[in-house]
Amino acid sequence: MGIWLIDADVLAGSRFRVSALAETIAAIRVLTGERPNRPGQLIRPAQSRAAFQARMAADPVGRAFVRDALLPTWLADFLCAPPLDDEPTFDDELRRIRATPAAALRADLDGDDPVLDVPDLPERIAAVLDWVWTETIEPDWQRRARAFEADAIARTRRLSTSGWASALDDMRPGMRWLGEGRLRINAYDYPPRDLHQGQLLFIPVTGARGWVGWRRPHRYSIVYPCAGLLAEGRSTTSGALARLIGPARATLLSLLDDPMSTTQLVAVTGFALGSVGGHLKVLLDAQLVRRRRAGRSVLYYRTADGDRLVRATADGVSGSP
Repeated sequence: MGIWLIDADVLAGSRFRVSALAETIAAIRVLTGERPNRPGQLIRPAQSRAAFQARMAADPVGRAFVRDALLPTWLADFLCAPPLDDEPTFDDELRRIRATPAAALRADLDGDDPVLDVPDLPERIAAVLDWVWTETIEPDWQRRARAFEADAIARTRRLSTSGWASALDDMRPGMRWLGEGRLRINAYDYPPRDLHQGQLLFIPVTGARGWVGWRRPHRYSIVYPCAGLLAEGRSTTSGALARLIGPARATLLSLLDDPMSTTQLVAVTGFALGSVGGHLKVLLDAQLVRRRRAGRSVLYYRTADGDRLVRATADGVSGSP
């Protein structure tokens, strides 16, 4: 199995990071039909797939790149490399690929299709990635980024209350903390990889599985499925509940299937901090939610009356905050 050897210093220095390039790669896997579309990943999957197929039909180099770089159980290393601290945007991450020599990118691709033997291979690859980003990710990026932030908050909270084993075990399929500094990444028969003195990044994406990557010798990443709210324009509330207590309060109440902090609710909903605080106070006064402290966070959760109200008004009609 794939084992990473991680000491306490690596865990202490690990952090969450958002990568627009990783989200773009996850989208390509859905556009090609390799992976199913998760709720909120592609907002209009049928139209997006059709547009992608039409674009790729006129680009033999792009088709060969996608075929040879994104296999079911493998990604080309240059697509997996964790972003550097000076690569905060998609353009910054894409610039690295554009600056890579064509021969280096070609050597990293699976297969021997001669169509890939072109001097402008970096630009041709970048053009495919840029199209997917521009057409399917960028218009919706702020919503995704809020969901990623909320996911990181939830996992950080779990880490503070339950430790690393709990925080890591359900992060991605097949990954498990084995103890004694051993993290099982997957079930493949690879030699153990020593991350001592390395930096570990956790990168959420909307995809269903994720992957791992590295920039040897010191920078490693685990890309994992985000568990945050991803459905576009969705308030997760029934129309009846929104009419009863107002759309914003209905949204907040519906989101509290699990305890959440004010910061997390702001990240998920996009509501202003003061607005979330005011609505939570009303819900508290009505005894529909309660709160408790967990470390430095104050978590809100539904009471039994709040649960009954959400269930009783669940008519399947979405409201709008």
